[in-house]
Amino acid sequence: MPAGSVPAGSVPAGSVPAGSVPADDILPPADWGARPLAPGTRAAWGFAVLAAVLVAGRVWAAPLIGARAVDAWTTIFVAICVQALPFLVFGVALSAAITAFVPASFWNRVLPRRPGAAVPVAGAMGAVLPGCECASVPVAGGLMARGVAPAAALTFLLAAPAINPIVLVATAVAFPNAPEMVLGRFAASLAVAVLAGWAWLLFGRGEWIRIPSRPPAGTGAAARWEAFRQAMRHDIMHAGGFLVVGGAAAATINVAVPAEWVGGVAGIPWLSILVLAVLAVLMSICSEADAFVAASLSQFSPTAKLAFLVVGPMVDLKLIALQAGFFGRRFAVRFVPLTFVLAVAVSAIAGGVLL
Repeated sequence: MPAGSVPAGSVPAGSVPAGSVPADDILPPADWGARPLAPGTRAAWGFAVLAAVLVAGRVWAAPLIGARAVDAWTTIFVAICVQALPFLVFGVALSAAITAFVPASFWNRVLPRRPGAAVPVAGAMGAVLPGCECASVPVAGGLMARGVAPAAALTFLLAAPAINPIVLVATAVAFPNAPEMVLGRFAASLAVAVLAGWAWLLFGRGEWIRIPSRPPAGTGAAARWEAFRQAMRHDIMHAGGFLVVGGAAAATINVAVPAEWVGGVAGIPWLSILVLAVLAVLMSICSEADAFVAASLSQFSPTAKLAFLVVGPMVDLKLIALQAGFFGRRFAVRFVPLTFVLAVAVSAIAGGVLL
C-alpha cells in the first residue's frame, strides 16, 4: 500500500480525523491563491486603501489646495453634470425608443443601402435632432443595435451635437456681427463628421468597436414598453457613471491649468489653434453653451475660436468617457485621435477660407 494512503472503509463516511483538513478545502499547488477573497476581506482592504489615500491627501495635498480652488472645482463639476444630465436622459430615452418602437426596416428605407452613401445622409440627419454630445452617444448606440452601419451611426454621433438648430442659433447670438462664424461652424463640423465616418468605413475593423446589444422587442404594446424600460434603465445607469468620471476630470483640469498659460500663446497663430482645440477637450462645455465661452476669448483669432467650437462637441473628456463606456476602450483610443486631428485640420482650413 502506498505511504500515506488510507484503506477504504477505515474512516467512517462523513467523519474527519482529528487535526486533518477536509479534502474539499485542500487546493493543489497550481491553484494556490486562486480562491477569491471573502466579501468582508475585500471591504476591509478597500477601507484601508481609502483611508491611506485620505491621510496622504490631508498631509500633502491639503496645504496646496485653497478654499477658492475647492469652490471652483465643485462649481465646475456640478455645472457640467447638471448641464449635461437632461440631454443625457433625453438621448437615452430616444435611444430606448428607437430600440423598442422603431423597426429595423425603417432605417433600411431612410438610409441608402451602401454605407458610403449612408454616411453623409446620417450627417445631415444630425441637423434635425437638438441635443448635445451626451445625448448623441446613446442614440448612436441604439442605431447600431438596430442594424445601422457603424460608420453612419458614428457620423450622426459627431454631427448631431455640432450642427443642430439650437447650437447654430446659440452661435449666432454669441457672434452677432459675425455670421461667417455660424457658416464656418456648420460647414467644418459637417465635413469632419462625414470624413470621420468615411475613414472608419475604410479603415475601421469590427473587433475594434463593441456594438451595444439590445434584446429583440416583442410584438405587443406591453412587451415594447418593457423593452423601452429595460433599455432606459441599463443605459442611464451605464452612461451616468461615465458622465460623472468625465465631469470630475474636466473640473480638475479647469482648476489645475493656470489662465496665464493660455493667454501667453494667443499671439502665435498655429499654436493658438492647437491650444484652443486642447482647451475645448479639457473644458468639456456642452455644445449649446460653448459659443459664449469662445466669444469671450477675445485675445484669440477667429480661426482659433472656430477650432474651439468644432473640436468641443466632438472630442471632450466626458464624451471620451461615454464613448469608452458604450463602445469599448479599443474603439475610443482609435476614434478619438482620428476625430481630433480631422477637427483641427478642417477648422484651420475653413478658418483660412471663410474668416
